Amino acid sequence: MDLSRRGALRLMAASATLAIDPCIAAAKSGKDQDMPQTCFIRYQIDPLQRDAFRHYAESWSEIIPRCGGDLVGYFLPSEGTNDVAWGIITCPSLADYERYRSRLRQDPQARANFAFAQEKRIVFREERTFLEPVSRPGGAFPPR
Repeated sequence: MDLSRRGALRLMAASATLAIDPCIAAAKSGKDQDMPQTCFIRYQIDPLQRDAFRHYAESWSEIIPRCGGDLVGYFLPSEGTNDVAWGIITCPSLADYERYRSRLRQDPQARANFAFAQEKRIVFREERTFLEPVSRPGGAFPPR
């Protein structure tokens, strides 16, 4: 087993893919097809690579909408913990999220941005959490 930093990053990336599989399986089965989804991404970043992460995050503002996601935004820490950043993306359903991720894997600019992050080693860890919207300013979302 490759226990180098690069090997560990590959293992984490594979783990993240496996963590998403139940969501994709639910989308394929038709469960919650029409339920909006918010993907909350928590990044542990190299605080010395803050400018590189900013470039990485800013690049997604063009790529994500083109591939079918709705980018709420990327956020860098301004005070307190200096090695955690966030990205928030929404999709109308899990099926739409699956299509968005498929397009992302095929998009040349997205692939280049992923390669940039790997080359610069700006992300130590990435966690994805899928959230169901419950309320918003002005009231609750319509019931499912």
